[in-house]
Amino acid sequence: MEIRPATFADWPSIWAILEPIIREGETLAVDRDADEQTGRDYWQAPGKQVFVALDPAGEIVGSYTLRANQAGPGAHVANAGYAVRGDQRGKGIAQRLCRHSLEMARAQGFRAMQFNFVISTNVRAVRLWQHMGFAIIGTLPGAFRHPKLGYVDAYVMYRSLAGEA
Repeated sequence: MEIRPATFADWPSIWAILEPIIREGETLAVDRDADEQTGRDYWQAPGKQVFVALDPAGEIVGSYTLRANQAGPGAHVANAGYAVRGDQRGKGIAQRLCRHSLEMARAQGFRAMQFNFVISTNVRAVRLWQHMGFAIIGTLPGAFRHPKLGYVDAYVMYRSLAGEA
């Protein structure tokens, strides 16, 4: 699987992945009725690097964003977000995207990565991020309004990159 920086021409494929995730309303803190421009502004905001994963046929099956979690004195901690095409979930793509993002963050001098808002009911993601070395360092009680379950917790997850080769 090839993972490369996204190009302007990749946006329609990225949106085709993000839109159903946004409409589900179960994992991203984006309004379920957000239009395409809002989705684009969210995924490709200034300061974010966007990458895409391509299957062997060259189709985009996933994407991630990478940025500094904070500015100034907090800019040494990275943040990332991930999206995988619905028909490709469960095939290890998110794990590959995460691994790639950790390598890119490390290569850019980040000392850690933090996920600010992992929805507690997204059990597969929580389990994957823990497998990738992230720890839950905080719980935000009732911070996410799930469309089916009501108010659920969100986690802050963290992983050090310092001292890794």
